[in-house]
Amino acid sequence: MSSNEHFLSVNNVEVIYDHVILVLKGVSLEVPEEGIVALLGANGAGKTTTLKSISNLLGSERGVVTKGAIDYQGARIDGLTPSELVKRGVIQVMEGRRCFEHLTVEDNLMTGAYTRRDSKAAVRDDLDLVYSYFPHLKERRTIQAGYISGGEQQMLAIGRALKSKPRMILLDEPSMGLAPQLVEQIFETVK
Repeated sequence: MSSNEHFLSVNNVEVIYDHVILVLKGVSLEVPEEGIVALLGANGAGKTTTLKSISNLLGSERGVVTKGAIDYQGARIDGLTPSELVKRGVIQVMEGRRCFEHLTVEDNLMTGAYTRRDSKAAVRDDLDLVYSYFPHLKERRTIQAGYISGGEQQMLAIGRALKSKPRMILLDEPSMGLAPQLVEQIFETVK
């Protein structure tokens, strides 16, 4: 990747749902390596759709990128499957604190390491790292995720993403419905 290329580049993207509903038109943004970029806008402005277009999760909602290009680390990615993107290090944490409610906190975290091919010791070290970021999760590691608070579920979703050793995390509404001190902790961890 040359010095003038961006880590992620979204160029003039258009997204259509159900072959007729134009949801995004002309969206462009650039993210430098190790950068943090925020998408701001009103409800319905297209923030979630923009993130789903990057992570290629539009298909499950009958959406498609019809124009423009999305490049990641200098290569076009808008034709890849979501699982191929995960293997390349692009992880999306969806809105709504999604977790596997019937699994324990620790089992949820371990699902984030599913695509990893490194040693069990490295995976365990990264579990300890997640617990250092979110000590509440360590205290609740044996509890089913459906029984922890909303803030803890958001920490769990971010922790699970971190377990995959991502190069880029797309966070959709990471502070929605959380107490201000939890929001501060989550953003400090992201930073």
